[in-house]
Amino acid sequence: MGTLLFLVVVGGRFVIPLFIPRFPLPALVAALVLDGVDQTIFQAFGYDPPGYQSYDKAMDMFYLSVAYLSALRNWTSRPALQVVRFLFFYRLAGVVLFELTEWRAVLLIFPNTFEYFFIAYEIVRLGWDPARVSLRRWVLTAAAIWIFIKLPQEWWIHVAQLDVTDTLAAYPWLIPILVLVVAGLALGIRFWLWPRLPQRAWSWHVAADPLPTEMDTAAERDAWVSAHWRVLSAATVEKVMLIGLLCLIYGYVLPGRRSSDLELFVGVAAFVVINVMISLAVARRTASLESALAAFGVRVLLNAGLLLAADWLLRRFGGDINTGIAQFFGVLLSLLITLDDRFRPVSQVRMAAQSRPDPPAVRPVFPGPAGATAGDSGPGADGTPAKDVQ
Repeated sequence: MGTLLFLVVVGGRFVIPLFIPRFPLPALVAALVLDGVDQTIFQAFGYDPPGYQSYDKAMDMFYLSVAYLSALRNWTSRPALQVVRFLFFYRLAGVVLFELTEWRAVLLIFPNTFEYFFIAYEIVRLGWDPARVSLRRWVLTAAAIWIFIKLPQEWWIHVAQLDVTDTLAAYPWLIPILVLVVAGLALGIRFWLWPRLPQRAWSWHVAADPLPTEMDTAAERDAWVSAHWRVLSAATVEKVMLIGLLCLIYGYVLPGRRSSDLELFVGVAAFVVINVMISLAVARRTASLESALAAFGVRVLLNAGLLLAADWLLRRFGGDINTGIAQFFGVLLSLLITLDDRFRPVSQVRMAAQSRPDPPAVRPVFPGPAGATAGDSGPGADGTPAKDVQ
Protein backbone atom coordinates (compact mmCIF):
# COMPACT_ATOMS: atom_id res chain seq x y z
CA MET A 1 0.00 0.00 0.00
CA GLY A 2 2.81 2.39 0.91
CA THR A 3 4.60 1.82 -2.39
CA LEU A 4 1.40 2.37 -4.38
CA LEU A 5 0.67 5.56 -2.46
CA PHE A 6 4.20 6.79 -3.10
CA LEU A 7 3.90 6.11 -6.83
CA VAL A 8 0.57 7.95 -7.02
CA VAL A 9 1.96 11.02 -5.26
CA VAL A 10 5.15 11.00 -7.33
CA GLY A 11 3.08 10.60 -10.49
CA GLY A 12 1.05 13.66 -9.51
CA ARG A 13 4.20 15.64 -8.87
CA PHE A 14 5.45 14.77 -12.36
CA VAL A 15 2.16 15.30 -14.23
CA ILE A 16 0.79 18.49 -12.67
CA PRO A 17 3.83 20.64 -13.64
CA LEU A 18 3.27 19.73 -17.30
CA PHE A 19 0.22 22.05 -17.25
CA ILE A 20 2.28 25.07 -16.17
CA PRO A 21 3.16 26.21 -19.73
CA ARG A 22 -0.55 26.55 -20.63
CA PHE A 23 -2.01 27.46 -17.23
CA PRO A 24 0.92 28.99 -15.35
CA LEU A 25 -0.67 30.28 -12.15
CA PRO A 26 -3.18 27.52 -11.26
CA ALA A 27 -0.83 24.70 -12.27
CA LEU A 28 2.10 26.10 -10.27
CA VAL A 29 -0.11 26.67 -7.24
CA ALA A 30 -1.39 23.08 -7.55
CA ALA A 31 2.20 21.80 -7.70
CA LEU A 32 3.06 23.96 -4.68
CA VAL A 33 0.10 22.62 -2.69
CA LEU A 34 0.96 19.00 -3.51
CA ASP A 35 4.54 19.70 -2.46
CA GLY A 36 3.24 21.00 0.87
CA VAL A 37 0.90 18.11 1.66
CA ASP A 38 2.71 15.05 0.28
CA GLN A 39 4.48 14.29 3.55
CA THR A 40 1.20 14.71 5.43
CA ILE A 41 -0.40 12.21 3.04
CA PHE A 42 2.40 9.73 3.65
CA GLN A 43 2.11 10.14 7.43
CA ALA A 44 -1.69 9.70 7.32
CA PHE A 45 -1.16 6.26 5.79
CA GLY A 46 1.74 5.38 8.07
CA TYR A 47 4.34 5.49 5.29
CA ASP A 48 7.75 7.09 5.69
CA PRO A 49 9.57 7.18 2.33
CA PRO A 50 13.34 6.77 2.69
CA GLY A 51 15.43 9.81 1.85
CA TYR A 52 12.38 12.08 1.84
CA GLN A 53 14.40 15.31 1.99
CA SER A 54 16.35 14.51 -1.20
CA TYR A 55 13.23 13.21 -2.93
CA ASP A 56 11.34 16.38 -2.03
CA LYS A 57 14.06 18.70 -3.32
CA ALA A 58 14.38 16.73 -6.56
CA MET A 59 10.63 16.93 -7.22
CA ASP A 60 10.64 20.63 -6.30
CA MET A 61 13.37 21.37 -8.81
CA PHE A 62 11.55 19.41 -11.49
CA TYR A 63 8.43 21.55 -11.36
CA LEU A 64 10.50 24.70 -10.94
CA SER A 65 12.46 23.74 -14.07
CA VAL A 66 9.24 23.35 -16.04
CA ALA A 67 8.07 26.70 -14.63
CA TYR A 68 11.32 28.37 -15.73
CA LEU A 69 10.99 26.95 -19.25
CA SER A 70 7.35 28.08 -19.36
CA ALA A 71 8.53 31.59 -18.50
CA LEU A 72 10.63 31.45 -21.67
CA ARG A 73 7.44 30.59 -23.56
CA ASN A 74 5.04 33.06 -21.97
CA TRP A 75 6.74 36.04 -20.37
CA THR A 76 6.84 39.30 -22.29
CA SER A 77 8.93 41.35 -19.85
CA ARG A 78 12.67 41.29 -20.42
CA PRO A 79 13.47 42.67 -16.91
CA ALA A 80 11.26 40.07 -15.23
CA LEU A 81 12.88 37.30 -17.27
CA GLN A 82 16.35 38.51 -16.25
CA VAL A 83 15.36 38.44 -12.58
CA VAL A 84 13.68 35.04 -12.76
CA ARG A 85 16.65 33.49 -14.58
CA PHE A 86 18.96 34.53 -11.74
CA LEU A 87 16.53 33.34 -9.06
CA PHE A 88 16.07 29.95 -10.70
CA PHE A 89 19.73 29.11 -11.20
CA TYR A 90 20.62 30.51 -7.78
CA ARG A 91 18.17 28.10 -6.16
CA LEU A 92 19.29 25.22 -8.41
CA ALA A 93 22.90 25.77 -7.32
CA GLY A 94 21.79 25.87 -3.69
CA VAL A 95 19.95 22.55 -3.88
CA VAL A 96 23.02 20.93 -5.47
CA LEU A 97 25.22 22.29 -2.67
CA PHE A 98 22.73 20.96 -0.11
CA GLU A 99 22.95 17.49 -1.64
CA LEU A 100 26.75 17.67 -1.67
CA THR A 101 27.13 18.96 1.89
CA GLU A 102 23.87 17.91 3.61
CA TRP A 103 24.12 21.23 5.47
CA ARG A 104 20.53 22.43 5.93
CA ALA A 105 21.52 26.09 6.30
CA VAL A 106 22.49 26.09 2.61
CA LEU A 107 18.78 26.17 1.78
CA LEU A 108 18.46 29.32 3.90
CA ILE A 109 21.33 30.97 2.01
CA PHE A 110 19.84 29.91 -1.34
CA PRO A 111 16.09 30.39 -0.72
CA ASN A 112 13.43 29.45 -3.24
CA THR A 113 12.50 33.02 -4.13
CA PHE A 114 11.93 31.94 -7.74
CA GLU A 115 8.64 30.21 -6.97
CA TYR A 116 6.86 33.17 -5.36
CA PHE A 117 8.34 35.61 -7.87
CA PHE A 118 6.84 33.47 -10.64
CA ILE A 119 3.48 33.63 -8.86
CA ALA A 120 3.79 37.41 -8.44
CA TYR A 121 4.42 37.86 -12.17
CA GLU A 122 1.46 35.69 -13.08
CA ILE A 123 -0.80 37.59 -10.68
CA VAL A 124 0.20 40.81 -12.43
CA ARG A 125 -0.45 39.21 -15.82
CA LEU A 126 -4.02 38.31 -14.82
CA GLY A 127 -5.13 41.83 -15.61
CA TRP A 128 -2.14 44.03 -16.37
CA ASP A 129 0.76 44.15 -18.81
CA PRO A 130 3.97 42.96 -17.08
CA ALA A 131 6.07 44.51 -19.85
CA ARG A 132 5.13 47.96 -18.49
CA VAL A 133 6.73 47.20 -15.10
CA SER A 134 10.28 48.49 -14.71
CA LEU A 135 13.33 46.44 -13.79
CA ARG A 136 13.57 48.36 -10.51
CA ARG A 137 10.10 47.26 -9.46
CA TRP A 138 10.73 43.64 -10.39
CA VAL A 139 13.97 43.67 -8.36
CA LEU A 140 12.16 45.24 -5.40
CA THR A 141 9.46 42.58 -5.69
CA ALA A 142 12.06 39.82 -5.63
CA ALA A 143 13.86 41.44 -2.68
CA ALA A 144 10.63 41.74 -0.68
CA ILE A 145 9.77 38.09 -1.31
CA TRP A 146 13.33 37.04 -0.46
CA ILE A 147 13.55 38.96 2.83
CA PHE A 148 10.03 38.93 4.23
CA ILE A 149 8.65 35.61 2.98
CA LYS A 150 11.29 33.10 1.95
CA LEU A 151 13.99 33.69 4.58
CA PRO A 152 11.54 33.15 7.49
CA GLN A 153 9.98 30.17 5.70
CA GLU A 154 13.31 28.52 4.89
CA TRP A 155 14.52 29.06 8.46
CA TRP A 156 11.29 27.57 9.85
CA ILE A 157 11.42 24.49 7.64
CA HIS A 158 15.10 23.71 7.18
CA VAL A 159 16.94 25.22 10.17
CA ALA A 160 14.43 25.15 13.04
CA GLN A 161 12.72 22.11 11.42
CA LEU A 162 9.35 23.10 12.84
CA ASP A 163 5.97 21.82 11.70
CA VAL A 164 2.96 24.14 11.49
CA THR A 165 0.46 21.55 12.74
CA ASP A 166 2.58 20.58 15.73
CA THR A 167 3.33 24.22 16.60
CA LEU A 168 -0.34 25.24 16.52
CA ALA A 169 -1.24 22.24 18.66
CA ALA A 170 1.40 23.26 21.23
CA TYR A 171 0.48 26.96 21.13
CA PRO A 172 -3.23 27.26 20.27
CA TRP A 173 -3.23 31.00 21.06
CA LEU A 174 -1.35 31.48 17.77
CA ILE A 175 -4.48 30.55 15.78
CA PRO A 176 -6.49 33.75 16.46
CA ILE A 177 -3.33 35.81 15.85
CA LEU A 178 -2.86 34.19 12.44
CA VAL A 179 -6.54 34.77 11.64
CA LEU A 180 -6.18 38.46 12.51
CA VAL A 181 -3.01 38.76 10.41
CA VAL A 182 -4.70 37.18 7.39
CA ALA A 183 -7.78 39.38 7.84
CA GLY A 184 -5.56 42.46 8.13
CA LEU A 185 -3.73 41.57 4.93
CA ALA A 186 -7.02 41.01 3.11
CA LEU A 187 -8.40 44.36 4.28
CA GLY A 188 -5.15 46.12 3.34
CA ILE A 189 -5.27 44.67 -0.15
CA ARG A 190 -8.94 45.54 -0.59
CA PHE A 191 -8.97 49.11 0.77
CA TRP A 192 -5.38 50.34 0.36
CA LEU A 193 -3.73 48.45 -2.51
CA TRP A 194 -6.72 47.82 -4.77
CA PRO A 195 -7.70 51.52 -5.29
CA ARG A 196 -4.08 52.33 -6.15
CA LEU A 197 -3.72 49.73 -8.87
CA PRO A 198 -3.52 51.02 -12.45
CA GLN A 199 -6.35 50.46 -14.86
CA ARG A 200 -6.49 46.89 -16.14
CA ALA A 201 -4.99 46.22 -19.56
CA TRP A 202 -7.33 43.34 -20.35
CA SER A 203 -9.99 41.11 -18.81
CA TRP A 204 -9.01 38.52 -16.22
CA HIS A 205 -7.54 35.35 -17.69
CA VAL A 206 -5.37 32.57 -16.28
CA ALA A 207 -4.49 30.73 -19.49
CA ALA A 208 -1.19 31.63 -21.14
CA ASP A 209 -1.34 34.20 -23.90
CA PRO A 210 -1.09 32.99 -27.51
CA LEU A 211 2.36 32.62 -29.00
CA PRO A 212 3.64 35.41 -31.24
CA THR A 213 2.35 34.97 -34.77
CA GLU A 214 5.91 34.84 -36.09
CA MET A 215 6.72 31.86 -33.82
CA ASP A 216 3.58 29.74 -33.61
CA THR A 217 4.47 27.00 -36.10
CA ALA A 218 7.24 24.42 -36.27
CA ALA A 219 8.48 25.82 -39.57
CA GLU A 220 8.91 29.29 -38.07
CA ARG A 221 10.78 27.88 -35.08
CA ASP A 222 13.03 25.91 -37.44
CA ALA A 223 13.80 29.03 -39.45
CA TRP A 224 14.77 30.95 -36.31
CA VAL A 225 16.82 28.11 -34.83
CA SER A 226 18.73 27.42 -38.05
CA ALA A 227 19.54 31.13 -38.42
CA HIS A 228 20.47 31.97 -34.82
CA TRP A 229 21.38 28.86 -32.82
CA ARG A 230 24.87 27.45 -32.52
CA VAL A 231 26.13 24.38 -30.71
CA LEU A 232 28.68 26.43 -28.78
CA SER A 233 26.52 29.18 -27.31
CA ALA A 234 25.24 30.63 -24.06
CA ALA A 235 21.91 28.86 -24.65
CA THR A 236 23.67 25.48 -24.82
CA VAL A 237 25.60 26.23 -21.63
CA GLU A 238 22.37 27.18 -19.87
CA LYS A 239 20.69 23.99 -21.10
CA VAL A 240 23.63 21.88 -19.90
CA MET A 241 23.57 23.52 -16.47
CA LEU A 242 19.80 23.19 -16.06
CA ILE A 243 19.52 19.53 -17.09
CA GLY A 244 22.90 18.41 -15.77
CA LEU A 245 22.39 19.84 -12.28
CA LEU A 246 18.79 18.60 -12.13
CA CYS A 247 19.92 15.08 -13.04
CA LEU A 248 22.65 15.36 -10.42
CA ILE A 249 20.00 16.13 -7.79
CA TYR A 250 17.95 13.12 -8.89
CA GLY A 251 21.10 11.03 -8.72
CA TYR A 252 20.93 11.32 -4.92
CA VAL A 253 17.39 9.92 -4.92
CA LEU A 254 17.58 7.01 -7.35
CA PRO A 255 18.89 3.76 -5.83
CA GLY A 256 21.73 1.83 -7.42
CA ARG A 257 23.65 4.71 -8.99
CA ARG A 258 27.26 3.67 -9.58
CA SER A 259 28.68 6.77 -11.26
CA SER A 260 30.32 9.62 -9.41
CA ASP A 261 28.79 13.09 -9.42
CA LEU A 262 31.32 14.29 -12.00
CA GLU A 263 30.77 11.28 -14.25
CA LEU A 264 27.01 11.74 -14.11
CA PHE A 265 27.17 15.44 -14.90
CA VAL A 266 29.65 14.99 -17.75
CA GLY A 267 27.59 12.14 -19.21
CA VAL A 268 24.38 14.18 -19.12
CA ALA A 269 26.20 17.20 -20.56
CA ALA A 270 27.43 15.07 -23.47
CA PHE A 271 23.89 13.88 -24.17
CA VAL A 272 22.58 17.46 -24.06
CA VAL A 273 25.20 18.68 -26.54
CA ILE A 274 24.47 15.78 -28.90
CA ASN A 275 20.76 16.62 -28.67
CA VAL A 276 21.52 20.26 -29.50
CA MET A 277 23.43 19.14 -32.59
CA ILE A 278 20.50 16.94 -33.63
CA SER A 279 18.00 19.76 -33.03
CA LEU A 280 20.06 22.06 -35.25
CA ALA A 281 20.31 19.45 -38.00
CA VAL A 282 16.55 18.87 -37.93
CA ALA A 283 15.78 22.60 -37.92
CA ARG A 284 17.98 23.21 -40.95
CA ARG A 285 15.87 20.69 -42.84
CA THR A 286 12.63 22.28 -41.56
CA ALA A 287 11.59 18.90 -40.25
CA SER A 288 10.45 19.59 -36.65
CA LEU A 289 7.11 18.16 -35.60
CA GLU A 290 4.14 20.40 -34.79
CA SER A 291 2.88 18.15 -31.99
CA ALA A 292 4.78 18.51 -28.72
CA LEU A 293 3.75 15.01 -27.66
CA ALA A 294 5.00 13.50 -30.92
CA ALA A 295 8.25 15.47 -30.67
CA PHE A 296 8.73 14.18 -27.11
CA GLY A 297 8.11 10.60 -28.20
CA VAL A 298 10.65 10.83 -31.02
CA ARG A 299 13.15 12.43 -28.64
CA VAL A 300 12.72 9.57 -26.14
CA LEU A 301 13.37 6.99 -28.87
CA LEU A 302 16.39 8.93 -30.07
CA ASN A 303 17.94 9.12 -26.60
CA ALA A 304 17.12 5.44 -25.96
CA GLY A 305 19.21 4.64 -29.03
CA LEU A 306 22.02 6.86 -27.78
CA LEU A 307 21.92 5.11 -24.40
CA LEU A 308 22.20 1.70 -26.07
CA ALA A 309 25.18 2.94 -28.05
CA ALA A 310 26.81 4.37 -24.92
CA ASP A 311 26.22 1.10 -23.03
CA TRP A 312 27.75 -0.92 -25.87
CA LEU A 313 30.77 1.39 -25.94
CA LEU A 314 31.28 1.25 -22.17
CA ARG A 315 31.07 -2.54 -22.12
CA ARG A 316 33.94 -2.72 -24.59
CA PHE A 317 36.07 -0.94 -21.98
CA GLY A 318 34.87 -2.94 -19.00
CA GLY A 319 32.11 -0.63 -17.81
CA ASP A 320 28.34 -0.64 -18.01
CA ILE A 321 25.22 1.48 -17.42
CA ASN A 322 22.53 0.97 -14.80
CA THR A 323 19.67 0.46 -17.24
CA GLY A 324 16.85 1.61 -14.95
CA ILE A 325 18.54 4.86 -13.95
CA ALA A 326 19.69 5.49 -17.52
CA GLN A 327 16.13 5.10 -18.81
CA PHE A 328 14.81 7.53 -16.20
CA PHE A 329 17.43 10.12 -17.06
CA GLY A 330 16.77 9.58 -20.77
CA VAL A 331 13.06 10.36 -20.36
CA LEU A 332 13.73 13.34 -18.06
CA LEU A 333 16.36 14.72 -20.41
CA SER A 334 14.10 14.21 -23.44
CA LEU A 335 11.21 16.06 -21.77
CA LEU A 336 13.25 19.09 -20.75
CA ILE A 337 15.04 19.33 -24.11
CA THR A 338 11.70 19.14 -25.94
CA LEU A 339 10.30 21.98 -23.83
CA ASP A 340 13.49 24.03 -24.19
CA ASP A 341 13.62 23.60 -27.97
CA ARG A 342 10.01 24.74 -28.32
CA PHE A 343 10.00 27.58 -25.78
CA ARG A 344 13.43 29.21 -26.00
CA PRO A 345 13.00 30.49 -29.60
CA VAL A 346 9.76 32.19 -28.53
CA SER A 347 11.58 34.09 -25.81
CA GLN A 348 14.46 34.96 -28.12
CA VAL A 349 12.12 36.41 -30.74
CA ARG A 350 10.29 38.51 -28.15
CA MET A 351 13.50 39.80 -26.57
CA ALA A 352 15.05 40.55 -29.97
CA ALA A 353 12.01 42.63 -30.89
CA GLN A 354 12.26 44.57 -27.62
CA SER A 355 15.97 45.24 -28.12
CA ARG A 356 15.50 46.84 -31.53
CA PRO A 357 15.60 50.64 -31.41
CA ASP A 358 12.34 52.37 -32.14
CA PRO A 359 12.13 53.84 -35.65
CA PRO A 360 12.90 57.56 -35.72
CA ALA A 361 9.82 59.68 -35.31
CA VAL A 362 8.70 61.52 -38.44
CA ARG A 363 8.61 65.22 -37.69
CA PRO A 364 5.42 66.83 -38.98
CA VAL A 365 6.03 69.40 -41.69
CA PHE A 366 4.50 72.83 -41.18
CA PRO A 367 4.96 76.05 -43.12
CA GLY A 368 8.06 77.72 -41.71
CA PRO A 369 8.68 81.37 -40.96
CA ALA A 370 10.76 83.68 -43.10
CA GLY A 371 14.38 82.69 -43.07
CA ALA A 372 13.60 78.98 -42.69
CA THR A 373 16.35 76.54 -43.49
CA ALA A 374 16.50 74.61 -46.72
CA GLY A 375 14.93 71.56 -45.14
CA ASP A 376 11.85 73.46 -43.98
CA SER A 377 8.70 73.63 -45.99
CA GLY A 378 8.02 77.36 -46.13
CA PRO A 379 6.74 79.69 -48.81
CA GLY A 380 8.53 79.56 -52.13
CA ALA A 381 10.75 82.34 -53.44
CA ASP A 382 7.90 83.68 -55.52
CA GLY A 383 5.57 83.79 -52.53
CA THR A 384 3.57 80.73 -53.58
CA PRO A 385 3.10 78.00 -50.99
CA ALA A 386 5.70 75.27 -51.13
CA LYS A 387 4.59 71.84 -52.19
CA ASP A 388 4.13 69.19 -49.48
CA VAL A 389 7.07 66.90 -48.95
CA GLN A 390 6.05 63.43 -50.15
